[in-house]
Amino acid sequence: MAVTKEILTLAVETGDALLRNGAEVYRVEDTVLHILKAYEITDCDVYVLSNGIFASANENKEDACSMIRHVPLGSTHLGRIAALNQLSREICSHECSLRDAWVRLEECKSIPTNKNWVEIFFCGVGSAGFCYLFGGTALDSFVAFFIGLVLQIFLIASDRHLESKFITNILGSGIVTFLSLIVFSAGIPILQDKVVIGDIMPLVPGIALTTSIRDFFNGDYLSGAIHMIDAILTAFSIAVGVGAVITLYQLVTGGALLR
Repeated sequence: MAVTKEILTLAVETGDALLRNGAEVYRVEDTVLHILKAYEITDCDVYVLSNGIFASANENKEDACSMIRHVPLGSTHLGRIAALNQLSREICSHECSLRDAWVRLEECKSIPTNKNWVEIFFCGVGSAGFCYLFGGTALDSFVAFFIGLVLQIFLIASDRHLESKFITNILGSGIVTFLSLIVFSAGIPILQDKVVIGDIMPLVPGIALTTSIRDFFNGDYLSGAIHMIDAILTAFSIAVGVGAVITLYQLVTGGALLR
């Protein structure tokens, strides 16, 4: 019983780590099943959603056990996913004992994220690039770069103090719009809409949307619906933040037109 439960816990913990770091549902389900079978547990069932894992092992034996794990939707960390995939391959090829697998799993989960200054800088670069891609000028991209830096600083701070990502997206898009309007009101000849478009791109739920479409094609309709709803609500939050600030600006300035 103890061995079966430990193996099932290892498999579910690996699936949990994959799901938390942005892995697809089918990949998580496949990984959990392969780990269980690698340790000679063939009588097993695994069901994975975008925010949960249900697994059971040896259902018709005395050492039967099951686990349910809630996994909140999180950000994507491809480095951890790659390390966890490599670990599952080594387990399936019997290159890693059960004890070593636990040690390796903790190492995979502790792979650090990028340093704050790297995320801040490249958020600015991405914002400037998208601004130029959507029709902005070099000056617009220059302004978008610095506003993108401020946006990422806010996002890093919000991770520590705000638990609702919808509030974070509303405030983040509002800050971006407010800063672009300040620059515009100062008389600098920028295309304010292009600057805003470029700077809200780091908030756009592209991964959630593409993941939901992939889940639908794989027949995982419930997981696809969860990701689709998440993407729609995130986009709605961004629209609320941008629209609220622009509306307030127009009310304060007497309905001045924006360029």
